[in-house]
Amino acid sequence: MKPIPFNKPFIIGHELSYIADAVAQGHLSGDGSYTKLCHRWFEEKLGVRRALLTHSCTAALEMSAIMCNLQPGDEVILPSYTFVSTANAFALRGAVMVFVDIRPDTLNIDEKLIETAITRRTRAIVPVHYAGVPCEMDSIMDIAQRHNLLVVEDAAQALLSTYKGRALGSIGNFGCLSFHETKNIISGEGGALLVNDERYIKRAEIIREKGTNRSQFFRGEVDKYTWVDIGSSYLPSELVSAFLYAQLEQADKITAKRRHICISYSSQLAPLQQSGKLRLPTFDKYSNGHMFYIILDSQDARARLITYLKAQGISPVFHYVPLHSSPAGLKYGRTGSTMAVTEDLSERLLRLPLHYEMSDDDIAKVSTAIRDFFAHSNS
Repeated sequence: MKPIPFNKPFIIGHELSYIADAVAQGHLSGDGSYTKLCHRWFEEKLGVRRALLTHSCTAALEMSAIMCNLQPGDEVILPSYTFVSTANAFALRGAVMVFVDIRPDTLNIDEKLIETAITRRTRAIVPVHYAGVPCEMDSIMDIAQRHNLLVVEDAAQALLSTYKGRALGSIGNFGCLSFHETKNIISGEGGALLVNDERYIKRAEIIREKGTNRSQFFRGEVDKYTWVDIGSSYLPSELVSAFLYAQLEQADKITAKRRHICISYSSQLAPLQQSGKLRLPTFDKYSNGHMFYIILDSQDARARLITYLKAQGISPVFHYVPLHSSPAGLKYGRTGSTMAVTEDLSERLLRLPLHYEMSDDDIAKVSTAIRDFFAHSNS
């Protein structure tokens, strides 16, 4: 029986030859020729003012948190249903996380609940584009403008998804991308900070370069570089950038394949939704096909389905434990709304295998196994 893993890293183009070329060029630390090619790709493809590669999306979030100039006790509004890095980056600056519930349709932050969570200490809103599906950014940007707040888009899952014709990550003051091996476009580990506000470009470069003005020095803007601000070593190596650039060259092809997988899952599992056995995700032509999940009737049904699929050699996973109920979430945050939707859906959501090398037979096998589970159970 051929197993179907939840995720599988892949090579699609010139990854290995570009890595060899980077070695031959004799520059393996950050900001070499491949890093610059990646920066140009993001700036042109996404329409952002400045793109800066980082060693992870976590690093990009940490850089944006520094630029928010948070003081201990300041507040940041974000969903609880997200990865820990979304909150951790701001908690490291001493901020209090104010968790807001999600929408039942997209699992994104419920924009209607944001304004009531704002206090005099609020400094930023961090929308997370879950599964590559866009948050309601017009409403969020309007709220931020009226209350003089910064917006940091956690677009870790959302590269090449759009909202009303604009790339996700290009709308807020900052956008943060991930190229972790579980994402659409990969480099093993890796990320990018997208700076959409001209006021922050120079400082972003400084923070990324350990708090020095090294970038200005190499452009000939200063005669020496020195320590001018806080920062850290957020640059990836040229090996990572070389691998990433080869993937970026094939980004549209990768996105099309993942969308095909999502559409196939939707078609093959639609009868189960129609009969009320499960719920399928929101998916439209603006989404990048990052993830396909199903929502079961109960936590028990999810557990039994996981066991059944694993016995068939299929590896599904459930997703986040809500941050507001975690030990660190209780310590560093509070809720800004009731969390009924988050608590309900987080116990019933199941992610299905989805990676670039999945075949139509793999998709059919997973879908058939899920249909068989319901045909032979009381769920």
